[in-house]
Amino acid sequence: MNRDRHVVLLATGVLVALLAITFVVLRWESADRVATAVSALAGVGGVGVAVWAARSGGRARARARATGRATATAGGYANSGVDAPTGDAASLEVSQTGDAEATGGGQAISGIRRRDR
Repeated sequence: MNRDRHVVLLATGVLVALLAITFVVLRWESADRVATAVSALAGVGGVGVAVWAARSGGRARARARATGRATATAGGYANSGVDAPTGDAASLEVSQTGDAEATGGGQAISGIRRRDR
């Protein structure tokens, strides 16, 4: 997991714990009102995040990093990087890819290859 995901997970856990403590400390009528308000805010926030995610467009990024060696022989194909269709909208990134070696008519790629579908 990357750092941002850890922060989100930690913040979510802290909020859940704070709400649980609040519900335990408050009387039932007060806790019921707080729970209703929190639910409404979470619902509106969830819709906002869903709209933002839908409008951000594009697909997930593809990344190849620190890959191993790729060897192709006798007309074969090997890729130690990223192989994606030409019309794919995903952003692609490669770094520190392994060696690519082709013999006997093979094809080996160590970076990004865009191909027809």
